[in-house]
Amino acid sequence: MAPSGSRRVDCWRVLYWIPVLFISLIVAWSYYAYVVQLCIETIENIGEKIVYLLVYHVLFIMFVWTYWQTIFTKPMNPLKEFHLPHSDKELFEHEDRRESQQEILRRIAKDLPIYTRTMSGAIRYCDRCLLLKPDRCHHCSACDMCILKMDHHCPWVNNCVGFANYKFFMLFLAYSLLYCLFVTATDLQYFIQFWTNGLPDTQAKFHIMFLFFAASTFSVSLAFLFAYHCWLVCKNRSTLEAFRAPAFQHGPDKNAFSLGTRKNFLQVFGDEKKYWLLPIFSSLGDGCSFPTCLVNADPEQPSSPSGRNPSIESAGESHQFPPKPLRESQSRLISNGQSEGSEDRDTQGTSNPALTIEKET
Repeated sequence: MAPSGSRRVDCWRVLYWIPVLFISLIVAWSYYAYVVQLCIETIENIGEKIVYLLVYHVLFIMFVWTYWQTIFTKPMNPLKEFHLPHSDKELFEHEDRRESQQEILRRIAKDLPIYTRTMSGAIRYCDRCLLLKPDRCHHCSACDMCILKMDHHCPWVNNCVGFANYKFFMLFLAYSLLYCLFVTATDLQYFIQFWTNGLPDTQAKFHIMFLFFAASTFSVSLAFLFAYHCWLVCKNRSTLEAFRAPAFQHGPDKNAFSLGTRKNFLQVFGDEKKYWLLPIFSSLGDGCSFPTCLVNADPEQPSSPSGRNPSIESAGESHQFPPKPLRESQSRLISNGQSEGSEDRDTQGTSNPALTIEKET
């Protein structure tokens, strides 16, 4: 017999699907209202009807496809080497002093591509997943797991948006916005006829009216959300990093992961253009390590005349990840990163070799 605690957890997990069910019902009704009530029952011009139906179904299929991918793409877990070995796990659990625990974590982290720290300068460790958090990785309380390059937990997809599905999420926002804008634009003239009594008094009249209100309302909210995430992609930041800059040994640096607008875009969408508009995974990297171009974003933070921060140099010398061969896509991503990135970053900085090496999977 299952314990009552597990039954309560299962009940909560069922409730998490309510927003997804709500969106699904709205989309199903919009399909009926647009295709049946507007195109088939109301529009009389055959040419106009065919064009509207063709464009609508293309946008509808892409919208549903990207939404499905965002929902059901399982978040990626950190690689095995980020988990504590059994012997170190026992030492860590039996150690009471925080400094001694940090010493154990530092010893393990020196062989891993980990450069971000907590705000106090400690190694980032998840005591629920029992692992050292890779850069940009965070623990999601709703999913109860560590998510690579976590952006946020989205209730509308009942899933964490992170490295595995961030491209799908961006495409979902784009296609849902196009879907709503198309419905709003093509429904407008019939919405006006509704108020001028130009439509026959049938049930299609009310479907057309509510379809316009729903599509236009969602268009506004989606436009702001999509614009915000486009800005995040251009800056190579997650939603979490936009609110709290990632911290390194030299302190917080909001521009540390930015390689320039073009390379930031390629990191999410990949370097093969044929996949950019399709919900097929093509993001670069492994989600555990990222090319880093350190920037002194704070004008009050001292820096050397050459633009290189001495504290960054010393950190790189004392904690350098052993060089390993880069994959071809990763090599292209970080090549000439400094020259291209300098055009897009808020302030000029230099690339640190210790922080521009990605680990090969």
